[in-house]
Amino acid sequence: MHVRDFIGEMERLAPPALAEEFDSGRIGLIVEGRPDIGTVCCALDATASVVRKAVEAGADMLVVHHTPLWAPVTSLTGPTALLMRQLLEAEMNLYVMHTNFDHAPEGVNDALAELLSLENRIPLSPGLIGSCTLTIDELARRLGGNIRVWGELTTLSRLAVVAGSGFDPAFLAGAKSAGADAFLSAELKHAVARSSPLPCIEATHYALEAPAMRRLALRKGWQYFDDPPRIRSLI
Repeated sequence: MHVRDFIGEMERLAPPALAEEFDSGRIGLIVEGRPDIGTVCCALDATASVVRKAVEAGADMLVVHHTPLWAPVTSLTGPTALLMRQLLEAEMNLYVMHTNFDHAPEGVNDALAELLSLENRIPLSPGLIGSCTLTIDELARRLGGNIRVWGELTTLSRLAVVAGSGFDPAFLAGAKSAGADAFLSAELKHAVARSSPLPCIEATHYALEAPAMRRLALRKGWQYFDDPPRIRSLI
């Protein structure tokens, strides 16, 4: 497959128009490699470990959720230089689907809802609400065990989920108005937690978004490389 055809397929799956404004210039083909695409690999992040594994697998294309070039690049040094050297020496393409994949049908939020067996789903910008039959312990296990609960959690019957960093006061208020009993997302700030109208369940950014990339790789027959962050619980 030519890289142009591959890009067209990815844009049908997650149209660039669905992306948030801050993603301008940060999604799509971020690193251009060889024009013919045979072997495709997939991951949440283009870490040095993931890129090394993709090179070893002979990948022509690596599809990730987060771009490794977030800020404008004025010099190539350190870890960024290492990453770019690996990609360019291998002539590997790097394609990024970020907030466009978050919002796409069958995208990141839908994959999270599927992982948590949410039913009777309704859309909630930028996430969704669904009926939940899991206990908090079961939910924690499905998310890898690393969660924190803020507030008095009495029921999970209607759970609002926003994959990634979604603890915004406006999103919390919208979820409350839509009938949610609790709100699940990542990277909760203390001030937001104190003023939240709903109990907040805080998971890791990785736990909420990696399921979508794993599912995408499975659907497409790509090789998925998992590189979770090192998290240590201190009790």
